[in-house]
Amino acid sequence: MGSTRSSRRRIVLGVGGAAAVMLSATGCTANEAFFFDMPEGVTNLTDRIRHLWEGAWIAAWAVGVLTWALIIYAIIVYRRRRGAPTPVQTRYNLPIEIMYTVAPLIMILGLFFFSTRDQLAIQELSPEPDNTVNVVAFRWSWGFNYLDEQVYDVGTPGQRPTLWLPVDESVRFELTSPDVNHSFWVPQFLYKMDVIPGRVNRFEVTPTKEGTYAGKCAELCGVDHSRMLFDVRVVSRAQYAAHMAELRAKGQTGVFGSDRELENADNVEKTQNQNGGRG
Repeated sequence: MGSTRSSRRRIVLGVGGAAAVMLSATGCTANEAFFFDMPEGVTNLTDRIRHLWEGAWIAAWAVGVLTWALIIYAIIVYRRRRGAPTPVQTRYNLPIEIMYTVAPLIMILGLFFFSTRDQLAIQELSPEPDNTVNVVAFRWSWGFNYLDEQVYDVGTPGQRPTLWLPVDESVRFELTSPDVNHSFWVPQFLYKMDVIPGRVNRFEVTPTKEGTYAGKCAELCGVDHSRMLFDVRVVSRAQYAAHMAELRAKGQTGVFGSDRELENADNVEKTQNQNGGRG
């Protein structure tokens, strides 16, 4: 009797220890692992994205808990005992085989339905957005063409580029690259999209909260990938118009992305390196 209790205790401790190791190995905080901790959303799409993410996590946890419970139950109840006869061997069990074929199919179809529904809504483009911004990702910085205003911005030496957006107005992003693959990511948007040479990727959001938010490249693109940082400033329409006028007064008119402009941007990068600035 004592041996049986000791064996059960070892099994419970082993399972608990394995679970603790798995959770710690993820590198996630408790909120991230169990409470779907995500950045505060600042666009009209973030609620939909958050609900899709949380729903997928809930489904994954439900399947995981059920699977772990069945595994642990089988380990404890059907473990080998001294003197016990060999269990009856069966070639198949039709009800169980039907269950583990149909159940995953239902789960996959459910995830496919919700993912496709939300993806189509997230990637939908309106016929006439309020603003259109061409984001040019290049090694290793960013340029922003405000197409409606015919001005651009690439930042200054020692200062990371800043993308200005008017609050509560729709913005269509057109993502382009002259060199290698990059990825445009603003964590507070809860969304990112790849920037691929020879292709224009588009998405549209409406910023709903004023503030300054960090952005970065989320695609390993070369030796200075970590320097591809930028800021996003969501401001009032009056502040946005004033900034556009400021860029125009500086002579930053037209479209950034020509060979001449990219050469100028490269000179800015060299100046930053010489001055020890990292943007």
